[in-house]
Amino acid sequence: QVQLVESGGGLVQAGGSLRLSCAASGNIFSIGTMGWYRRAPGKQRELVADWTSAGNTNYADFVKGRFTISRTNANNTVYLEMNSLNPEDTAVYYCVANVKSTYFGNYGTYWGQGTQVTVSS
Repeated sequence: QVQLVESGGGLVQAGGSLRLSCAASGNIFSIGTMGWYRRAPGKQRELVADWTSAGNTNYADFVKGRFTISRTNANNTVYLEMNSLNPEDTAVYYCVANVKSTYFGNYGTYWGQGTQVTVSS
């Protein structure tokens, strides 16, 4: 079993910053892509940013220049540095990781429980 534990959400004023962390633990042989999605009230879940095992990063257009994703392979952790937050960024942010538990196994997709980010105007 694989667990993803997120932290760092909270309430912040517009223009402020937050840093989210997500640590993967459990039966892990290797991790492929790790990233962040979000679901705002009344909207579908959408990709925010991800980081592939090859070191490539992808960002949604609405966060480019404001958010930065980083990753520490040593402790299976991914971070999301969020700057210049605005009320439209209010959402539950979910960590996601593609994890293989054995050498011959397949990658499975795992999700964290989500962390609330609220940006007040």
